[in-house]
Amino acid sequence: MTFKFCFFPLEGEQEVNDTKEIEKEGLGSKTMSYDDVEIEDMEWNEELKAYTYPCPCGDLFQITKDELRIGEEIARCPSCSLYITVIYNLDDFLSDSNSNNKTNTPNQQQPIAVA
Repeated sequence: MTFKFCFFPLEGEQEVNDTKEIEKEGLGSKTMSYDDVEIEDMEWNEELKAYTYPCPCGDLFQITKDELRIGEEIARCPSCSLYITVIYNLDDFLSDSNSNNKTNTPNQQQPIAVA
């Protein structure tokens, strides 16, 4: 199901058509996110270990770095049913993950082939 919104222009303005489509996890049906938000507009919350963005209900939309690394783009509010679509570059989080793995893994001995 596709939702299409058509806002009628005020006098002197152009007509605006906006189609936002997103698949809701687990249901296979199309629903609409509350907003599209760029990752740069979100704040890192050290206590929650997640990027956050204010929700109209008063709580915060949240998405973790691990969720971003696996390609998740939905930040959910824990207090209500709203969610937002996070716009980000997946490569930024994949490279961050690779560099963390290199620094956190102890040196292991590599097998050597003997002829």
